Amino acid sequence: MAPDTIVFVHGFWVTPRSWENWIKHYEQRGFTVLAPGYPGFEVEVEALNADPTPILKVTVPQIIAHLEAVIRELETPPIIIGHSAGGAFTQILLDHGFGAVGVAMNSAPTEGVRVVPLSQVKSTLPVLKSPANRHKVVPLSFEEWKYAFTNTFTDDESRALYERYAIPANGGILWGSVLANFQPGHQDTWVDYHNDQRAPLLFVSGSEDHIMPPEVQRSNAKHYKSNTVTEVKLYDGYAHMLPAQAGWEQIADEVLDWALSHAVTDPIEG
Repeated sequence: MAPDTIVFVHGFWVTPRSWENWIKHYEQRGFTVLAPGYPGFEVEVEALNADPTPILKVTVPQIIAHLEAVIRELETPPIIIGHSAGGAFTQILLDHGFGAVGVAMNSAPTEGVRVVPLSQVKSTLPVLKSPANRHKVVPLSFEEWKYAFTNTFTDDESRALYERYAIPANGGILWGSVLANFQPGHQDTWVDYHNDQRAPLLFVSGSEDHIMPPEVQRSNAKHYKSNTVTEVKLYDGYAHMLPAQAGWEQIADEVLDWALSHAVTDPIEG
């Protein structure tokens, strides 16, 4: 049976609101669509900007446990679509046996991916410029947002998205993802690249993405040595905020078609 439910996973500096257009689009096609926030992110963007305490408290294991709990309640395995950090979380969920198929859009890397393009360094500098940010939430200024998220958008488009979607990010999680490759043992974003039972995975890359450039997804995909479907699709002219860029509808349809054609009916139990 083909999946009839889609679960969206948002990334950092945004909330589930960033999926609002895709949610409506897929609901109009008859799917049940869920977009759970991280623990404590149940409030709106404006509330998190006014009081970012929940952002500072959340951890990656808490996020993964919450997403797994949501998916466990479903009668059949869903399509999981994650953006940015949500792409890394999608990979972890698939590795844990959740989902019939996964799509990682402009995905952050899982542990072991060491490619760090210069534009990524510049995009994450607001957090990584100071170790003290490991204990803080770090917002992006409008100029930093435009460079990292919406560099192909007009100023007016960028400003509108910044005001509607942007929240601070947890500096500790971002620092942790950087240090993961230099610490012994499995860290929070570890996956088993040899897991032959993992559901199919599609990486979607925007060619103009500054914060998670295509080199990151290509390297991430190459790390998988399992006997499973792992593909990469590049969309020319798209920035990191691909889900909100003009033409997103075609991408949404193509991604869904790929997911439906590759979905497995009996993924391993989560």
